[in-house]
Amino acid sequence: MAEGEIEVNGGIVVYEFVGPEDGEVVVLTPGGRFSKDYGGVHELANALADGGKRVLLWDRPNCGRSDIQLYGASESHMRSETLGLMLKKLGVEQVISSGGSGGARDSIIFTMMWPELVRKLVVWSIVGGTYSTMTLAGVYVLNELRTVRSKGIEGVLEMSGGPGSWAGLIAVNPRNRERLLAIGSEEFERVMNRWLNAYVPKPNEAIPGVSDWEFEGIKVPTLIIRGGARDYDHPPRTSMEVHSLIKGSVLIDPPWPEDAWESASAATAAGKGHLFDPWVLGAPVMLEFMNG
Repeated sequence: MAEGEIEVNGGIVVYEFVGPEDGEVVVLTPGGRFSKDYGGVHELANALADGGKRVLLWDRPNCGRSDIQLYGASESHMRSETLGLMLKKLGVEQVISSGGSGGARDSIIFTMMWPELVRKLVVWSIVGGTYSTMTLAGVYVLNELRTVRSKGIEGVLEMSGGPGSWAGLIAVNPRNRERLLAIGSEEFERVMNRWLNAYVPKPNEAIPGVSDWEFEGIKVPTLIIRGGARDYDHPPRTSMEVHSLIKGSVLIDPPWPEDAWESASAATAAGKGHLFDPWVLGAPVMLEFMNG
């Protein structure tokens, strides 16, 4: 199916389906503020499609060519609400929710918020723990707060640093300039303060912005792929904690090398690869679980 656009909560979301039209729908959500077109995402989608699945790829709000949106308890909660409303508009009654890194958090929260829409949950490279959680605060919120307080929303428009930066999002979708100006300095700062709270490490939150008790709401079969042994961004401990919180979940060792994240990060920095390149290696175990 060709790429499509759909309006959700006053913003355009760009999406596409990959695979047979009669296949079970699998939502594949990448991490960070990376687009659905970032390296490694389509490769995994194609592998799942080859296994008979109809994979839904989407540029989440504040990612790729979708519109900027700022609301909700956290950015992941906003994206989860967006996905649920989008699926209802598309007439998709139930999906397998899957995602890695920040996409794992989005998928978990989506399953909590829209339990009736999810048949199974598959997550990997889950962010958690003091280091990776505080790193996210630095990447997504603290510089924003410093900038909006010193230079206003006009300064935010100029924040660069790649496709996922505000300037990068404006470059691929010029509508986003006017959307940010309409939000204004005061509301932007208010939302960033709220989103910052999710990234303050708390003893009762295995993953950012989600209280441990909320995991009781996940009743579907769940596959968790453990983080690599020395992956400080997605520590093994977090995978184990989430496994302990989701009753009946299955925890497995990674189907890619233990140092896949570190190696992919180095390759990305050298301009020779992408962070999510190893994910396609997980397609066989994911399909086995999805079909089981």
